[in-house]
Amino acid sequence: MNFTISKRARTISMALIVIGVVAALIGILGDHSEHHQRTWASLFVNGFFFFGIALGTLYFFALQYVTESSWSVMVKRVYEGIMSFLPIGAIVVVVVLLAGAFGVNHIWHWMAHETRVLDEASPNAYDPVIAHKAGWLVPIFFWMRTIVYLSVFILFARWFRRQSLAMDQQTGDTLLANHFRNYRRGVAFIVLFAFCSTAMAWDWIMSIDTHWFSTLFGWYVFSGMWVSAMITALILVLYLRRKGYLPQVNNSHVHDMGKWVFAISFLWSYLWFSQFMLIWYADIPEEVIYYQIRINEHPWLLWGMFFVNFAIPMVLLMSRDAKRNPRFLITVATIIFFGHWCDVVQLVMPGALGEHFDGIGTLELGMLAAFLGVFIITVLNALTKAPLTPVHHPYLDESVHHHT
Repeated sequence: MNFTISKRARTISMALIVIGVVAALIGILGDHSEHHQRTWASLFVNGFFFFGIALGTLYFFALQYVTESSWSVMVKRVYEGIMSFLPIGAIVVVVVLLAGAFGVNHIWHWMAHETRVLDEASPNAYDPVIAHKAGWLVPIFFWMRTIVYLSVFILFARWFRRQSLAMDQQTGDTLLANHFRNYRRGVAFIVLFAFCSTAMAWDWIMSIDTHWFSTLFGWYVFSGMWVSAMITALILVLYLRRKGYLPQVNNSHVHDMGKWVFAISFLWSYLWFSQFMLIWYADIPEEVIYYQIRINEHPWLLWGMFFVNFAIPMVLLMSRDAKRNPRFLITVATIIFFGHWCDVVQLVMPGALGEHFDGIGTLELGMLAAFLGVFIITVLNALTKAPLTPVHHPYLDESVHHHT
């Protein structure tokens, strides 16, 4: 059954874009920071957040091939639709990075060549901590890595999508051969993803707070992307079911998706606490400064988003019935969705703006609304390109009769 975007969905998406752009413009006019630092940082927050949702979905999609899972076959087209936002998010991230490289913004302090932070002959500007990391942060190496990350992500996403559509036209041995080819490509992607996603988090986010480092940081950012992806997929599946699509998706499929949200929320919480506890307990000055600015200057943002992202799924998604109640699931998932957006805000904004960041305002919320509108229309448009239910798949019948 092919999906058609309803007039109401288009109207809501366009309204979000228009309202978001207007609110963002109001926020930009009130942005008095140097080089419109807050505007660029807000753009990066929202670009990376939605890019991360698409990337987390791509990872989970490949994981289903690697583990040869059958239950997710009925919702695989939803994952493919979410993955379609990957190039758009990548463009936004690259634009902000390029602006930093050319001195248009100063989100990444180490990119600012005019400060001569790597020049020992400039004692007033030289920064020994950044200089110690110069081998990794050298611009040409940084951009080579960024190109590798994005190439791996986008090329694999396009390949998986193309193979998925091709399987609809195949049967017998050809179908099985294609399935096992996807399995092998999934293994290759997971291996590449392990490095690329971790190093990407170091390069794009951890290097904002250049004096700070954490060996858990890559996994922490990855877990946030993954749970945001599962939340988005769950909300989208429930929306499509309510509109009469995906008739063969039953409560067991929804239950399993809810279990993933519940489980990965604990993974994220464990990594957050491990990183915080170890660094705070060690009390090493160059490490605890990361949390000092967030605890002292933005306690509501730090503790609030942790409470939402940990306590709410723990308490409200514990029971079996909760993970099978569509309205309840959508409400809880939506709250956690915004909780993880706040997580990306606290990852980026305090380090990018320092004392000039005074909390989430019109600019950040406006950009969130605009990006959400673009994300919705992009994903829904991708869903119209192919039948929502795969025509052929080795595990299709098993997925149709999935029960837990």
